Amino acid sequence: MAAAGAEARGAWCVPCLVSLDTLQELCRKEKLTCKSIGITKRNLNNYEVEYLCDYKVVKDMEYYLVKWKGWPDSTNTWEPLQNLKCPLLLQQFSNDKHNYLSQVKKGKAITLKENHRALKPAIAEYIVKKAKQRIALQRWQDELNRRKNHKGMIFVENTVDLEGPPSDFYYINEYKPAPGISLVNEATFGCSCTDCFFEKCCPAEAGVLLAYNKNQQIKIPPGTPIYECNSRCQCGPDCPNRIVQKGTQYSLCIFRTSNGCGWGVKTLVKIRRRSFVMEYVGEVITSEEAERRGQLYDNKGITYLFDLDYESDEFTVDAARYGNVSHFVNHSCDPNLQVFNVFIDNLDTRLPRIALFSTRTINAGEELTFDYQMKGSGDISSDSIDHSPAKKRARTVCKCGAVTCRGYLN
Repeated sequence: MAAAGAEARGAWCVPCLVSLDTLQELCRKEKLTCKSIGITKRNLNNYEVEYLCDYKVVKDMEYYLVKWKGWPDSTNTWEPLQNLKCPLLLQQFSNDKHNYLSQVKKGKAITLKENHRALKPAIAEYIVKKAKQRIALQRWQDELNRRKNHKGMIFVENTVDLEGPPSDFYYINEYKPAPGISLVNEATFGCSCTDCFFEKCCPAEAGVLLAYNKNQQIKIPPGTPIYECNSRCQCGPDCPNRIVQKGTQYSLCIFRTSNGCGWGVKTLVKIRRRSFVMEYVGEVITSEEAERRGQLYDNKGITYLFDLDYESDEFTVDAARYGNVSHFVNHSCDPNLQVFNVFIDNLDTRLPRIALFSTRTINAGEELTFDYQMKGSGDISSDSIDHSPAKKRARTVCKCGAVTCRGYLN
């Protein structure tokens, strides 16, 4: 957080345990810029509307209470409509007011009389909360896109309630091993192909078929592992056997669902059938630790544990605190995503990467889902679920609403 025009002098604004208003006042007094609290070179000595807080009519003139960007609430001022050059914020104010009144009227048999001279305090309070939520979600969206390492953009949307960004979630792009677990991410050998479609490539060395066709769609059945070319291979980045490692190519939106399932993920573009969509990443923990955490998650009615059971059940991926967009993908008993085990640089069969591929064409705006009971083997039969006393836990009710819904997530 550098001072405007003072970078050469080494002036910095250091975070401290004070209120936001106090920190903004201090920064302005010392002529310091701080993007995280809204003070930029653009508004250091000028006023920029951040959001609108309230509305009233005085002598037939409309006024809005303005929150100035980078200035504390104590500096909010009433401004006449004619002075405001912020059509988007005015529209958002109107929309938020309408949404609040619509929600109130839903639960009432009588029609509420709207005061056109001034807003009721409850309405103004709701509008301010929505404005603050919108700013918080935008900052979170910016943070997610700074941290991601793939082509597809990430958007965030909440038109359902006042829920803001999760407070205890950290975005990562690859597995995060828990203390005591080692992930060897360096292959010991690689192919020397000039055309991996026709030569003896990495999959053949592993005794399996090449996973993709020339349209970059998966052609192997669920339960078959994917062996992609790795860092020791002589083929380049355009090799047709490098799909998962290129990351998500689609723009996705983390959105607040209206069916009580919390956050969800929808695609903003059409996804072809049998295409790679995303990886499931998180903290890699032992199965013993997963059993302990599972008890806690079940009591909260949540589940983020994914067993790495391709050949053994030594390890589990926990995406509760550390993860990527897949953290927000909801369960469905009739999913449009399928799980596959993937091996690239780490060839340890106990630690496959988890990739999600589309099972059918997914249209823009459609929610992405996968079956939480789906294993890397593709087996989701009741026989594949361990009901032994040692693993008997509280059951979580399924809310997917599918015709084939099994009723529970575990």
